[in-house]
This record gives sequence, C-alpha cells and structure tokens, in this order.
Amino acid sequence: MKLPLRLGIAALALIASVANAQIKVDVTDEASNDVVIAVPPMPTPAVASTEAGPTDALGKQVAEVVATDLRNSGLFKPMGPGGVRAIGFPEVTAPDYSYWPGTGAAALVQGFVRANPGGDLTVGCYLYDVALKTELTRAGYVVAPRDWRRAAHKCADAIYARLSGESPFFDSRVAYIAETGPKDHRVKRLAIMDSDGANHRFLTNGQNIVLTPRFSPDYKSIVYLSYAGKSPRIYIYDLGTGKQRLVTESATTTFAPRWSPDGRTILYSMSVANNTDIYSIPAAGGTPRRLTTSPGIDVGGSFSPDGKRIVFESDRSGTQQLYVMDADGSNQQRISFGSGRYATPEWSPRGDLIAFTKIAGNFRIGVMTPSGTGERLLTNSWQDEAPTWSPNGRVIQFFRTTQGRGGKSNLFQVDLTGVNERKLPTPVDGSDPTWGPLLP
Repeated sequence: MKLPLRLGIAALALIASVANAQIKVDVTDEASNDVVIAVPPMPTPAVASTEAGPTDALGKQVAEVVATDLRNSGLFKPMGPGGVRAIGFPEVTAPDYSYWPGTGAAALVQGFVRANPGGDLTVGCYLYDVALKTELTRAGYVVAPRDWRRAAHKCADAIYARLSGESPFFDSRVAYIAETGPKDHRVKRLAIMDSDGANHRFLTNGQNIVLTPRFSPDYKSIVYLSYAGKSPRIYIYDLGTGKQRLVTESATTTFAPRWSPDGRTILYSMSVANNTDIYSIPAAGGTPRRLTTSPGIDVGGSFSPDGKRIVFESDRSGTQQLYVMDADGSNQQRISFGSGRYATPEWSPRGDLIAFTKIAGNFRIGVMTPSGTGERLLTNSWQDEAPTWSPNGRVIQFFRTTQGRGGKSNLFQVDLTGVNERKLPTPVDGSDPTWGPLLP
C-alpha cells in the first residue's frame, strides 16, 4: 500500500538536544502530568491557498492537534492555541522569553506552516525551555496539504520524545470493530482511524460479523476473524486493494489471529475434535504447524517483539491461565498464578511486560512481566477486555462494556500508571481495538 503521505525531514532536520534542560517528564510517575506547555497558533510567512485550506488556518489547526495529542497523553497541560497570544513568523525562531514566564508555561511550542512552490507544505516545529531560554529540539516536515495532520502528530511525537525520553506514539493508527444495533443482534464492521480518532473509515459493510483485527507490521493489511460463509475463519484484508483472502482452507473453526513481528507468520487457534490448539502458518499461505498439543483450549498467541517466544492462554490446568512458550512450541511454562482467570494476553512492543484481561468478578486490564512477576491491575470497571499496546509500550487501549441490556461498548486507553485513562472518540460503539506501530 502506498502510504497516503509524503513526509520527510526537511532542511529543519532534528538537531542535538540541549544537555542541561531542566524540564523532565517521568512517564512512570502518577504526579508528573503537570508540565504546562504553551502552544500558540503557528504563523505562516505568507497566506497561500491549498487544497486543505489557507496556510494561516492550517497553522491554527496544526497547533490544535499538537496540543490535543500532548493533553491526551496525560503528561502535559497544554495552553492554546485558543486564548494564547498569537506570534508573528519572525518570532518562531526568536521566542519572546520576557513574555512566556508570566503565563505559567514551562515549555513553549512554536512552529509555522509554509506553502512550497511545488504544492507541498513545510511544517516547522520548535520546542523551547522557557526558564532556561533555550531551544530543546526542532523538526520540519514536508507533506502534501491533505496530510497536514500527520505533520502535527510528528511534531507532538518530537516534543513527547524530547521531554519524556521515551519513544513516541501519536503518529500511528488503530483498527477496531465498529458496532451498531441492539445488543442481541449487533452489526460488527471492521474500521480504521488515526490514533486520535481522525480519518475514520469503515472497511466492511456489516454483512458478516468480524472480530479480533490485527494490523500487519507494515500497515498493508489486517488479519481478522470473519463469519463469512457462516463459519468463523481467518481472513486477511488488503488495505491497498480492499480485497480479502482466506488464510487457511480448514473446514473447522479458526480464530484469534496474530502477526509475527516480521509479518511473515500468522498465529491462530483451531478447534479439532473438541480440542483447541495454537497453530502457525505462513502469511502468504502454506501448511499450518501445530504448536500446542495439551488437552484443553489454547487460545490467543502473541509473539514477543523479537519473535522468539509466544504468550497464550490455556485452561489445561482447569481455569484460564497465561503460558509462554518458544516460537516452535517447545518449553511451555505457566506464568500466571493469581486468583481468578487470565485471558487475551498481548506482549508489549518493549518486551518487558504482558498485558492481559483479569477475570475475577469484573473484567479488568492488567500487566505482568514475561516471567509472571509484578502483576498490576490498571483499570477497575465492570467489563474491560482485549488490551493492545501503543507503539512505545507505555499506553494500552482496550474496550469497556457497560452493564444492562442496553449496555454499550467503547474504546478506552490507559497508561502504565493506571491514572491517565480516557475514552477514544468513535462514530459508533467500538470493541477489539488493535494499535499499529509508529508510522515511518
């Protein structure tokens, strides 16, 4: 699939950060979300018309996306662009350090939007330390006008990375199941959107129920479960052509698909003779390989980031628990031993944690290390399930269902502190989110 964005580092390529910067954000600290950042509207050197609107209007819109991204991370308190003093183009690289301390801002984001002769836009992005009167980082992005939002997300990513020391996650996409209709007759469609809910698009028409989507690592396709043909099977949807193909020709039930980190293999579960095991198959097609053989239901395999191990759930002990094994199915070991049951494990892209659904009365989202230590529950609601990791492994999306016959399902996310929780905007109800990697 050709990415819908021509984005490159322009002449304003990232420069070295200032070594003695005092502004620091600890993403593991519950009390660190109080860094005030001023984000005034981004000026333009000359107002020009583009297919996305005039450059002065785009400057305000870019600033709004940057401020919203930073606010939604739960780590910052952005001011602006509304209600913040507008700046002129010459001030972008020469901030008025005498003014901003009086606003309470510790950091300042300034930038610009410029129309280029060839029709592209250049979006400049600068981060300043107000107290030290220093520039912390700068970046520039050349994009087609219709892709201005990606430049804004990249700007927010650069700021987040500089202040937290972590890899970013704003310029990424989410796939999920869009739900409509009564609870006992739901219409479930495959949908995708940017990580902030923008650029939403339905991919299937709801004729067949679809579940458990997962982006391929290159964003070219989505693997998911579909009831097309009245039997649950695994399909791959090609985002470039809009066509789907069956992964395996098995006549038995297949479900819970997951990609390998290199996109060459798909894990799935298959029920044969009342026994459910985990299999792998080349994504391009081929002969399935059975990885588990124990009596019981083995479901939900998820690869470690290096592709060497797999975490899955199994009821072989009598209740649903989490297990890890080598990628060839050997060396299977149970890692969960707490009260209740454990389901839908998902290995963090950092490799240090496994997210899961804890079933002990309510359904809650939790994390533990791959060895089963350090279990922590991050949410506390009636029914939270199906965690999926942000590209940087610091935020988890999941879906929450409310009680009652008219109960709704919506997408939520929470960071590893368990404090910064928020609902994601979707046009209809949503479930089964999958968060793709950071876009290049």
